[in-house]
Amino acid sequence: MNELPSLSFQPAQQIKAYQEKKLVNLVQYLKVNSPFYRRLFHENNIDPDAIRGIEDLARIPPTEKEHLQLYNKDFVCVPQHQIVEYMATSGTVGSPVTIALTENDLQRLAYNEYSSFACADGSASDIYQLMLTLDRQFMAGIAYYLGIRKLGAGQVRVGPGVPSLQWEVIERLKPNAIVAVPSFIVKLIQYAKENGIDLSRSSVKKAICIGENLRKEDLSLNVLGSRITEDWNIQLYSTYASTEMQTAFTECSAGKGGHQNPELVILELIDDNGRPVAAGEIGEVAITTLGVEGMPLLRYKTGDLCRAFHEPCSCGRHTTRLSPVIGRKKQMIKFKGTTLFAPALFEIIHKMDAIKEYVAEVYSNEIGTDEVLLYILPSNTSEETDGKIKTYLQARLRVMPHIRYLTRQEMQQLQFPEGARKPVKFIDKRGAANGGG
Repeated sequence: MNELPSLSFQPAQQIKAYQEKKLVNLVQYLKVNSPFYRRLFHENNIDPDAIRGIEDLARIPPTEKEHLQLYNKDFVCVPQHQIVEYMATSGTVGSPVTIALTENDLQRLAYNEYSSFACADGSASDIYQLMLTLDRQFMAGIAYYLGIRKLGAGQVRVGPGVPSLQWEVIERLKPNAIVAVPSFIVKLIQYAKENGIDLSRSSVKKAICIGENLRKEDLSLNVLGSRITEDWNIQLYSTYASTEMQTAFTECSAGKGGHQNPELVILELIDDNGRPVAAGEIGEVAITTLGVEGMPLLRYKTGDLCRAFHEPCSCGRHTTRLSPVIGRKKQMIKFKGTTLFAPALFEIIHKMDAIKEYVAEVYSNEIGTDEVLLYILPSNTSEETDGKIKTYLQARLRVMPHIRYLTRQEMQQLQFPEGARKPVKFIDKRGAANGGG
């Protein structure tokens, strides 16, 4: 069994000192090896040698996803023969971005997920069932696989979807943990109820939840989290990550936010001007990768809006913790005078039993303002159900989106376009932007 990572348990000042030492190394590495950052330093009259502490980062313009899309190869810091894996973002907002990894980057990825599973009370005695894809350049899938191997635990690679197959494997191999998207766990519960499977007798005792919020801003369980735990007495651990940062923020059993992995990433929450927000304020997550060889990033803006918690956690870690994603910069909707973020819209929809599946589409009307179209798979096609859905949405949103009902097959095609690794829940057709899920 590997030892538990220790830096997280050190005093905050010791963590900061370690990170600043690594930051100096990173900036020097970028100065020598990164065409993009050499250009950035030159164009902004930045002396890389003067970047000594985390506070100095504010002098450097943030890196944006558009930079990665436009100048992808300029971020690569190693010769091609050192690249052993090409991964890609899922294209949640905009087109996918390729991320090149060296052998050391893969080892770092394994260490990241080992640390994350350990944070989520993982041990070598666990058996994890992976309900997600390991192909299609999906970083998270291979990361979980490598991390669980490093942890010394057992794992079962079943892949995404197919509740009947998932339950057959659970009953045969008795895993005590699953790694899955929360909305799919709801489908597992539904299948169990419909097929006489006693959830209380299941071997599964915990779930590492990926890709969707489980909690509200106050860290209490949201509708999705509550719906799971009301029916299935399992411990939920929320995670937050992105392909670009090659690092995850994972909850411990206290459920008080995702713990930063301080060996691997520097975290900032910044405002629209690239300045750090005040303690307790909501800001955009910007990350600086530590220990990445292939495509390191400096002040990379993820587009996610979060709040940070700095007080020590009851688990003994002194690391900064992140709230659930409160909104995405690119998914802010200005709809008939109301400002709405996609996660808040999804939370409202999840409370409506008459809506089985959905996709939200945002587009610009002829006068350039936002319009919202909800594609909905209803529980049935009666006028009564239609009336219930419309009355509920009008009451909760105070403004009425356009609604288009789909069949199950049409919804499947919309949520899983060719090449999709996770269900599309959000389509942005405003201006030049388009993305999903």
